[in-house]
Amino acid sequence: MHIGFLGLGNMGGPMAQNLLKAGHEVSVFDLSAPAVAALVSAGARDAGSVAAIAKAEVEVIITMLPAAAHVKQVYLGEDGLLAGLPAGVLLIDSSTIDPLSAREVAKAAAARGNPMLDAPVSGGTLGAAAGTLTFMVGGAKADFERAQPILAAMGKNIVHCGDAGNGQVAKVANNMLLGISMIGVAEAMSLGVALGIDAKVLAGIINSSSGRCWSSEVNNPFPGVLENAPASRGYSGGFGTDLMLKDLGLASEAARQVRQPVILGALAQQLYQSFSQQGNGGLDFSAIIELYRQGDRP
Repeated sequence: MHIGFLGLGNMGGPMAQNLLKAGHEVSVFDLSAPAVAALVSAGARDAGSVAAIAKAEVEVIITMLPAAAHVKQVYLGEDGLLAGLPAGVLLIDSSTIDPLSAREVAKAAAARGNPMLDAPVSGGTLGAAAGTLTFMVGGAKADFERAQPILAAMGKNIVHCGDAGNGQVAKVANNMLLGISMIGVAEAMSLGVALGIDAKVLAGIINSSSGRCWSSEVNNPFPGVLENAPASRGYSGGFGTDLMLKDLGLASEAARQVRQPVILGALAQQLYQSFSQQGNGGLDFSAIIELYRQGDRP
């Protein structure tokens, strides 16, 4: 199958690589020439522009872009995909954006005869490279079934969440909870260590008791507790603080639009914003524990 792929960053690049490994023909575009060159060296075609991908006789187009503004520009802009795309091409947007924007673009695509799915992902850069991502997919069931073999080349857990925009709903709700839970683990670990318990002992108790969660068990924020966690390598790699801040902002904005209170989500957003403003935006989001640990250091 001939697939167009736009957005070859830390997530999009490995995803496109996996499509090539699965035997698909892939035409790519990104503003970063080195990113495009890396895919071309792996066997992809350099489309050269967004408009060129729209005219490249592709059967499916996948986008992985930074924010809703970029998604709207790529799809709805004067030289965007919908301006030159023939009807029937399946569109899959794996960017993380707000649900209302996803529905707006999907409606515009449908009006042009192009079915569209929102399919944000979870699993991080390691999951993107390994092809083990989780896809949360919004859109018509028939379009989901058409896309499933393509998504299976990039992920192993592919969930249909309902109508257009519901993939984004699942993503922002999940990541809001993730941000809240990481702050909770950071507070609990910092409190326990300040009161004199060994960090590994405390983590072991939490992870076999009612406080168990992903933020403690897989990505514990206390240095030295988990050898492979970002906390044990200076909070490098992983899911960046600024990315978490972006997702918390999406959750807060979506909540505002439907007048749904997200009290802890809003507080988590403020804490991550403060932490980012201190120059920590590039650190893994588990580094939020640095706001609490001042008293337990030598």
